[in-house]
Amino acid sequence: MKRPAFIDRESHRRAGAARAVFDQSVWPLRLKVIANCKLRIANCKLGKSDAETPTQPHTRKPPDIWASPKVRSDSTLSICNLQFAIRNLQSLFFSNELSVSGRMDGGVKPRRSLTTTNDPRRGTVLIVILVLIVMLALAAYTFSETMIVENESSEFALRGAQARAAAESGIEFVAAALGAAEDPEAPLNLYHDTATFAGVLVADNAVETARSRFTLVAPLESDATGTRVRAGLIDESARLNLNAIESFELEEDASRILLVNIPGMTDEIADAILDWVDADDTQRTYGAESGTYESFTPPYMAANAPLESLDELLLVQGVTPQLLYGEDANRNGLLDPNENDGEAQLPLDNADGLLDPGWSAYLTVHSRESNLGADGAEKIEINNGVLADLYDQLQPELGDAAALFITAYRIYGATNLEPLPTSGTSGSSSSGDDSAPSTTGDAQTDESLQRMAQGLARAVGGAEGQPVTRAGLDLTQGAQQDVASLYELIDAEVVATINEEEQTLKSPWSSTGDLEAIKQLFDNVGTNIAPTIEGRININQARREVLLGLPGMTDAVADSIVNSQLVAEDGTANTDELERRSSSAWLLTDGIANVTTMRMLDPYITGRGDVFRLQVLGHFDRRGPIVRIEAVIDRIESPPRVISRRDLTKLGPGYRTEWLVPADTTAAPAAVR
Repeated sequence: MKRPAFIDRESHRRAGAARAVFDQSVWPLRLKVIANCKLRIANCKLGKSDAETPTQPHTRKPPDIWASPKVRSDSTLSICNLQFAIRNLQSLFFSNELSVSGRMDGGVKPRRSLTTTNDPRRGTVLIVILVLIVMLALAAYTFSETMIVENESSEFALRGAQARAAAESGIEFVAAALGAAEDPEAPLNLYHDTATFAGVLVADNAVETARSRFTLVAPLESDATGTRVRAGLIDESARLNLNAIESFELEEDASRILLVNIPGMTDEIADAILDWVDADDTQRTYGAESGTYESFTPPYMAANAPLESLDELLLVQGVTPQLLYGEDANRNGLLDPNENDGEAQLPLDNADGLLDPGWSAYLTVHSRESNLGADGAEKIEINNGVLADLYDQLQPELGDAAALFITAYRIYGATNLEPLPTSGTSGSSSSGDDSAPSTTGDAQTDESLQRMAQGLARAVGGAEGQPVTRAGLDLTQGAQQDVASLYELIDAEVVATINEEEQTLKSPWSSTGDLEAIKQLFDNVGTNIAPTIEGRININQARREVLLGLPGMTDAVADSIVNSQLVAEDGTANTDELERRSSSAWLLTDGIANVTTMRMLDPYITGRGDVFRLQVLGHFDRRGPIVRIEAVIDRIESPPRVISRRDLTKLGPGYRTEWLVPADTTAAPAAVR
């Protein structure tokens, strides 16, 4: 052991003196004790007693004592005890030596003895300490992992709340846009507009993972393969409103035909649905009323009232979730791999490469449209019995020629109007034929109404006995013809007496003429002046199966409508077409349907609705959660009202983040092309 340097000569002298005293007193004693112990070991091995001196010669053979087990055991034990004593003495003296020299050297810590022992417990403490260290390390690791997970969970929850706020912002954004006054020069494109509805920034941030946006996604109705979607709203009028079928006043068979073209629909289920929503307990041919449902377990009654939601259809006999929701398990409008693999994964599908969206894509309970004029005022009632009043209302809106023609039509009817085939309506309806003037079915009532109309006409005209005229047309004879559809006026010819001369008036509106003129007529005049109309089908967004069920619809017309794409192959919207098709009259001017067909379809079709369904996604520019909310907004009310809201987040994100964020501000996201 290296000794420390001494501070001075006096300390060195004292240390040397102490060392000398130790060597003279302790060292010889240690050697003597060890020597005596070794001698005793030797005597035990030779069989001598402790009294014998080691210098005596061995004059006899040691007795054969090793044959006795007891003696052998005792001797062995004595030898082991002596050896152990020697080791202890060596350790003792060596430690004393170091202790003394350590104190003499200025308190240096003595070295441990190099002598080893056979203690079987040696190293136990070390193992225990190692185990404790491992346990503490594991505890620290587990705690760290838990804190990391909790931190990530908190961050994910925060980002989830931000994504949800972004989605809710999208709903409020759409509601505000629907409620704002529309600019005639730049009408809002609600069908597909990536600049307005895709990747809209909500909260900016320098970090991509914290920059939140919302995107509106809707299925492309004409894409049966489910590979493309659009950025816009779904017009609920593109679907068949189950609650409005009764208002069509169709016969039982015609009502059933409205439904049976939907994939998976049968006569039995169609009649059961109609029995569920009608107000009576009369069972249809293939239907089911309360008597059927009372046999179920548990029993219940038929609602006999309008549906509150499509989910209520699951209570109707024969309706299953597979029929109602189809193969689109996550409701994203796309054919995902698990939706095109047969029975390999849920949902069960037929692996035909086509997306079955289920009945929810064909049916609704919310559709309606505003029946007000373009300026928000009530439309002019074309069947007004006071012809002078009718003319005075028409003239400033449509001009002299249009006002004269409509008034003359009401008096004389058209000479070239074809009678309509049977439409399947249950009530009496006017075809517009001049051979079938408006009537109540009772001659006495008709005569009374005619006298009343003439009296009103004279009252408006002024002087007693003077004829009431407008533009040379005598109005005192009153209206003889009601208008069932405004399409009766297109291409019509009227033979009227004007200024006491018979003249043939031709319609200002032609089926091959200006579509804008026809739209102006439809915007200002109506056969029904109710503020709203429910249930008419928006032909611009309706699926083929919905169109085929309408009375008067043919396969050729339905195919032409569906094949008229409103979204180009590059993902851009045909904005000019969207504005032009705001009225159903484009079918006539484009040559898809003739006047007779349009007269039959008119009670059931429209060019736009005012209740919209939207699926809005709240997301980030990169990674992070995606929140999906489906909402239904009615813009007829002021301000627009959210009448339905459903969280679709649990069905999965449905889309990848990189699909929703455009690479630049002018491009459309990949998912909406």
